[in-house]
Amino acid sequence: MAEFPVHLPSFSCRNCRTPVAFSQDLLSKDFWRKPERGKSGRAYLFRQAINIVVGEKEEKQLITGLFTIANISCSKCGEVMGWKYLQAYETREKFKEGMFIIERSKIAKEY
Repeated sequence: MAEFPVHLPSFSCRNCRTPVAFSQDLLSKDFWRKPERGKSGRAYLFRQAINIVVGEKEEKQLITGLFTIANISCSKCGEVMGWKYLQAYETREKFKEGMFIIERSKIAKEY
């Protein structure tokens, strides 16, 4: 597990409380997960994530276009947290490459 400064506010896995991102890396709270299997919800865009495992890459049509993404999971409990943008095919979406989407329902804010 990655070492992190205790004094920095962070987001942790709601399931096991392992830190997965720092508040300073939060870029946007204005993302939505595309409805899938009858579910949809808020998601946050982070510059970086910690204590996660990056899965297999796949092409996926998301709300804003076609991307190559990889699901991300908590490194401790295995809970799928969201995904990492690996490649954007539309120029206006290139800024997302290398960034992480973490579903709001999967995290808790730690102070």
